[in-house]
Amino acid sequence: MSTKTISTAGISTGGSSIHIGFVIAWLFCAAFYFMQYVLRSAPGVMIPELSAAFARDATGVGALVGLYYYTYALFSIVCGALLDRFGGKAVLPGGIVLVAVGAVLFGMGSVEGAQIGRLLQGAGSSCGFIGAVYLATRGFPPRALATAIGFTQCFGMLGGSAGQFAVAPLIHGLITWQQFWWLAGAVIFLIAALVLIATPATDDSSAAGQGSWLKMFAPYKQVLSNPQSYLCGFCAGLLFLPTTIGDMIWGIPFLHGGLDVSYAEAVNRASMVPLGWVIGCPLLGYLSDRLGRRKPVLIAGALLMLASTAAIFYLPPGVAPPYLLGLLLGIGSGAAMLPYTVIKEVNPDNVKGSASGAINFLVFSFSALLTPLYGKLLAHLANGGKMDLPVFRTAGSWLLAGIAIAIVLAMFIRETGPRGRANA
Repeated sequence: MSTKTISTAGISTGGSSIHIGFVIAWLFCAAFYFMQYVLRSAPGVMIPELSAAFARDATGVGALVGLYYYTYALFSIVCGALLDRFGGKAVLPGGIVLVAVGAVLFGMGSVEGAQIGRLLQGAGSSCGFIGAVYLATRGFPPRALATAIGFTQCFGMLGGSAGQFAVAPLIHGLITWQQFWWLAGAVIFLIAALVLIATPATDDSSAAGQGSWLKMFAPYKQVLSNPQSYLCGFCAGLLFLPTTIGDMIWGIPFLHGGLDVSYAEAVNRASMVPLGWVIGCPLLGYLSDRLGRRKPVLIAGALLMLASTAAIFYLPPGVAPPYLLGLLLGIGSGAAMLPYTVIKEVNPDNVKGSASGAINFLVFSFSALLTPLYGKLLAHLANGGKMDLPVFRTAGSWLLAGIAIAIVLAMFIRETGPRGRANA
C-alpha cells in the first residue's frame, strides 16, 4: 500500500522521494557552477586586455587560459573519490574556496599569478558539476535524475553566456578586468559558506580513516574496468569541444576576424551557444526521461550539433539569421550531458561519485590536450598572417570530425533508459 511521509530528511511518496536538504544544497552548488562557468568563459572577452597585461599574443593567452582544463580533469578524479569517501559537506566547500583564491590571483595581473590562479580555478571547479550531481542523486528521485542533471548544466551554461555578454560591457565600462576577478572571488567565497551550511551531513564519511588513501580510489577500478564508461567519456568529450574550444576561447576571434563582425556583435553571437545550452540541457534531459530512452535523444542532439556547426563555418555570411545557428548549436550540445546520466546507470550505486569523476576526467582531458593543439593549428594555418575565414574553416573541420565520431560512439553505448532496459 502506498504511504506518504514527511520528515526533515525529505518528502517521500510511493517510493519516490525528494530530500529537501540535499535539494537546497544542490541549488547552492548549482550557483557555484554558474560562477565557475562565468570564470571559464570570461577570458574570451578580454583577450586584448590579457595580451597587453601578460605580453602574450592571442595564441599564448589561449594556452594560459587552457591551463584550467589540466587541473580540472585531474582533480575530477580526486573529487569523485573524496565525495564517495567523505561526503559532500566535508569536500565541496574546500573546492569552492580554491576557485575564489584562484580568481583573486588571476586578477593580480602577473603571469605567474595568472598561471597559479588558473590552475587553482580548474582544481576547485572540478567540485562544481560532480558535487551538484552528487547532491542531485541524493536529493531527487531516480525518475527525475536526467532532468535534474540537465538543469544543473543549464545553470553552468547560463554562467558561460553571462561570462561573455555580461562581462564584456562590464570590464569595458564600469570596472577594470582585474576588479572583475576580485569581485568574482568574493562572490564565490560567499557561496562556499552557504554550501557548508546547507549540505546535510551523511554517513558517507563512515569509511573515512579506514584503510590507506590509495583505497579511496578503489571505486575507479570498477568504473574504469567497464568499457561503457569509456564510451560515455569519449562521446561526451568530443561533444564538448565545439563549446569549450570552438566558442569559449576562439568563438569571438572567429566571428570578429573571420566573419568581420564588430567586437560587440561577436560577443553577442558567441554568447548564444551557452545560452542554447540553457535551453538544450534541461530540454534533452526531460525528453530522455519522458521517452525512457537515452540513445535516441543523444544521437539527435549530436546531429543537430553537426548540422549547425557546419552551417556556422561554411554557410555564406548573411544566409541564416545571425543569432540562430549559435543558439541551435547550444541546444544540440545539451546532448553532451546525457552520457553523464548513462555512466551512473551502467555502474553500481556505491560508485556514483567516482563515476562522475571518471567521466569529467575523460571529458576535460580532451579539452586540456586539444586546447593548445587547436591554437597551434590555427597559428600554423595562418602561417604568420591573419586568422581569416579560410583558416577558421579548415580548423573547424576537425571539430566537425569530432562530432561525427561521437555519433558513431553513441551507437555503441548501452541503452539505460527505463523503457530500453524493459525491452532488453
